[in-house]
Amino acid sequence: MKTKQIRRSLLVLFFCGFLAAASLLTATSLLAACGKKEQNATPPPQGASSAESDDTTEPVDSAKPDDSTDSVEKLDIAIAALKGPTAIGMVQVMDQAEADSTANHYQFTLAGTADEITPKLVSGELAMAAVPCNLASVLYNNSEGKVRLAAINTLGVLYIVETGETIQSVEDLKGKTIYSTGKGTTPEYTLNQLLSLAGLDPAKDVTIEYKSEATEVAAVLSEAEDAIAMLPQPYATTVMMNNDKVRIALDVTKEWEARNEDSTVVTGVLVVNTAFAEEHPEAVEAFLEEYQASVDFVNANVEEAAALVEKFNIFKAAVAAKAIPYCNITLITGEDMKQKASAYLEVLFGQNPKSVGGKLPEEEFYFHH
Repeated sequence: MKTKQIRRSLLVLFFCGFLAAASLLTATSLLAACGKKEQNATPPPQGASSAESDDTTEPVDSAKPDDSTDSVEKLDIAIAALKGPTAIGMVQVMDQAEADSTANHYQFTLAGTADEITPKLVSGELAMAAVPCNLASVLYNNSEGKVRLAAINTLGVLYIVETGETIQSVEDLKGKTIYSTGKGTTPEYTLNQLLSLAGLDPAKDVTIEYKSEATEVAAVLSEAEDAIAMLPQPYATTVMMNNDKVRIALDVTKEWEARNEDSTVVTGVLVVNTAFAEEHPEAVEAFLEEYQASVDFVNANVEEAAALVEKFNIFKAAVAAKAIPYCNITLITGEDMKQKASAYLEVLFGQNPKSVGGKLPEEEFYFHH
């Protein structure tokens, strides 16, 4: 009897031990499985919390600026231009400057005469200016190189107009009286050269009467039925708008180029203060790029450009809209600029050395960028 009880007790102990071992084995397996799962899981980014590693985390905004990158500070640059065709090509960049959407901060000044801006240009108070081509040479020579030529912005703007129908070529001017402005300045030298290219002697074959104002020339045209005059734009257009008898007979620039393929008439240029150009060549380059875009805009969008011309009090929009196509507004830089400007200055020097400052400018006169 006792033997049976002992056997029954041992059987119970064995069964309980088996259950305990099974439970321990199961728990160990579960822990191992959990450990394996943890090892196979992709770890969160270093320094990230568990909340940052789940699918609800907001993505990093890659468009946000890098605080470590310093913003480029804009320069304050003073620029001037004479009221006329040499300023028209700038009107878009002038408008953009008002909205502060340009590469640098530009302060534009529009002047009636060159005397208002040339001292400031030489001294460095102005960084750049749009002036007549021969004046650029004069400033360079008289200031010992403190001014350099950066671009040509306007080719010829002179036109032969008449109230009749007699002038079809330059040769037809022989024996005629021509009224003009610009005695002792580039219009006189340009007309003399054009006549010479056509085989006419300005002193013998024609009579040239110079007036001090374009309005005086306009008065002559309104009073005579067969008057001939040479006028620059936009004055030629203004006269035609006020007198339907006046017509454009000859484009001086085209007639010049037809007789001399190696040169053209260069009216306006952009000059830069030498010290500024040497210290900030990238700023000059940036402005030239914006200037080119402005010139393209003016030539392609005449009506919109004319509105800006009036906005900046250069000319009335109605006049500008008709004159812009005849103003030869452009932007020529580099070797092409040098070739055209130097050839024109040589012509002026040949007629009157003082017109270019007594001598032709040196190589350093031409700004290369």
